[in-house]
Amino acid sequence: MKELKLTDSERKFAELIWEHEPISSGELVKLCEKEMNWKKSTTYTMLKKLCEKGIFKNEEAIVSSLMTRDEYYANESIRFVEDTFGGSLPKFLTAFVSGRKISKKQAEELKRLIDEHKEV
Repeated sequence: MKELKLTDSERKFAELIWEHEPISSGELVKLCEKEMNWKKSTTYTMLKKLCEKGIFKNEEAIVSSLMTRDEYYANESIRFVEDTFGGSLPKFLTAFVSGRKISKKQAEELKRLIDEHKEV
């Protein structure tokens, strides 16, 4: 799996793009100045980094995503389980529910997800 870990400022920047895409690069500069107090050069440097990581593209001064917010966070979740629990989903779930109860509805949803994604 490709390493796509973002710093806090990269993630905040990515969230702005996902929230407003497609967005012109000029509008993105204005938005970053307003929301993050960034200069134009900072915005373009950060945009270039995230384009190089394959998350966004900037074509004809229009910025849009190559990876959706959901795809990014799914990637992060998988990497977390791999790094922290050796890739073991049962170990992750055990740690997650340890000491707490899940509702009947949550249990049914988990069962449904397992059935949908188990190997045949």
